[in-house]
Amino acid sequence: MIQPVRWALRAIGPAIPPVNPVEAARAGLGALVGLAVAGLFLLSPATDFQLGLYLIAPFGATSVLVFAVPSSPLAQPWSAVVGNTASALVAVAVCALVADPALRVALAVGLAITVMILLRALHPPGGAVAMTAALSPEAMERLGFWFALSPVAAGTLLLVVVAAVYASLTGRRYPFRQFDEVNPHGTHDHNPVERLGLSEAELTDILTQYRQSLNLGVEDLARLIAAAEMQAASHQTGPLTAGDIMSRDLVTVGPEARLGQVADEFRRHGFTSLPVVGADKTFLGVIFQIHLIRRARRDAFGLQSGFRSALARLVRRDTPVEAQDIMAVNGPHATPEMPVAALLPMMAEGSIDAVPVLDGRRIVGIVTRTDLIAALARQSLRQPAS
Repeated sequence: MIQPVRWALRAIGPAIPPVNPVEAARAGLGALVGLAVAGLFLLSPATDFQLGLYLIAPFGATSVLVFAVPSSPLAQPWSAVVGNTASALVAVAVCALVADPALRVALAVGLAITVMILLRALHPPGGAVAMTAALSPEAMERLGFWFALSPVAAGTLLLVVVAAVYASLTGRRYPFRQFDEVNPHGTHDHNPVERLGLSEAELTDILTQYRQSLNLGVEDLARLIAAAEMQAASHQTGPLTAGDIMSRDLVTVGPEARLGQVADEFRRHGFTSLPVVGADKTFLGVIFQIHLIRRARRDAFGLQSGFRSALARLVRRDTPVEAQDIMAVNGPHATPEMPVAALLPMMAEGSIDAVPVLDGRRIVGIVTRTDLIAALARQSLRQPAS
């Protein structure tokens, strides 16, 4: 008896995992900004209700999708703009043909859903757009099909544009990634953790087979499968921890170290990363070789000089640039007790060459990609052949 009750309680409870409060605030602030911008255009002092220049309630639902779940296929620009607009066109036509209120609302929403699916533009707020129009036959008679253009299409397009800009500024991605787009290295290979050996068509078939094509994009499915495979692979790493494999005899620099000194350390030791520490080995950040290159590129662009000469200038001992000016401070870090399994996804993408190991705020070691590969290789040699 207890188990069925427990299942029932879980079934009616939250289906969404706990969300970081920062992400919740990011989504809410995005909706605030998006609707405020739309309001500037659609609710100006010269608002013309005859021309349909006003906000409508479904824009709130569109904001939930484009700002809170920007990776959903239902939130993508085609779905949002075409879905809302097509729903408005359908509803206006129904208003002109059907007088009975109950039938008009039901028919408008039902036909809107059908049309959105046929156009591959399903957008849940489109149902609200259709219902809004069907409940206002007098306004639809006055506005006609112009209602679909403004406010519906114009307002939705404004929200989509703001959502794209806002996502870029807050470290998210909207519209969502395409399966075959160029990777961060400028090539068409998938990122290492996403090389599944499955084609786009095969992934699409999986989504269709499990009726998930409206909930998940192909690129998102690829990333989820890759993450699951990475997690499963991590189960094979055994009890090894970061403390077992980390490098302990560290070469570090202080935050005021000039880049000439930093470059010398990179050349002398052949490192790809260099921790920056304060007093008592307090960890402040880490410098990767790519940081030197990026700074030189920026200086070369600003000074209209060649990249090589900018790099040479950058590492001169009299350069005013210091380690603290280019170090990364928000990268991943580990504790000595952290399982090696947890380090795999941190360095799988290729943008992180090493993970600092911290005891409180003090750095006690660093795990490089070389350390990780060597540990996994040793462990595979110790496992008996099957």
